[in-house]
Amino acid sequence: MLISRTDSLLLVVDIQERLAPAIHDTDTVTANSVRLLEAARLLQVPAFVSEQYVKGLGPSVAAIRDAAVDARFFEKIHFSCTAEPGVSELLCAGGRRQVILTGSETHVCVLQTALGLLGEGFSVFLVADAASSRTPENRQLAIDRLRSAGVHIVSTEMVLFEWLHRAGTDDFRALLPLIR
Repeated sequence: MLISRTDSLLLVVDIQERLAPAIHDTDTVTANSVRLLEAARLLQVPAFVSEQYVKGLGPSVAAIRDAAVDARFFEKIHFSCTAEPGVSELLCAGGRRQVILTGSETHVCVLQTALGLLGEGFSVFLVADAASSRTPENRQLAIDRLRSAGVHIVSTEMVLFEWLHRAGTDDFRALLPLIR
C-alpha cells in the first residue's frame, strides 16, 4: 500500500521541551518531523501536533512549533491521542484514512496512539527515523510490536517520495531542499 497525499494526514506526537532532551537520537527525530511538517505544508497534507500535559512537559520544541505553522495543535493527558476526547473526531473530519505518525515516546504515546488509530480503521505508517524513546531498546520493542499489529514501518524519505509520486513537477522541485 502506497502512501497517498490526498488520503493521508501527519500526526506528530509529543516532541516537547522537557521531554526531548531525554529522548534517544532526539535531534534526528526532531529534524525528520520538521521535514515532514514542512512537506505537509507545501503539499497541503493536514498536520496535527499533540502535546502531553504541557504544564509538566512544556510545549513542543521550538523547531516543531516553527515548522508547524499550518498544523492543528492539541493538548492531551491520555497517553493515546485517540483516548483524548474529541481527537478522533478531529482526525476523522477530513475523511483521510492514512495516518503518518512521528514522535515520542515510541513505546508509550506513539504506540498507544497507533494501536488506537488501527482500532478506528486507519492505516498507520510509523516513521521510524522520526520516532524514539528514552532508550533504544524500548524504541525497538515498540517498532516490533507495532509491525506485528499491522502498522507500516517507513522512513521520512519513503513518505516524502510517496507523497510526491513522481519527479519533474513543481512539487518535486519545492521539496528537493528537504530531500537533499
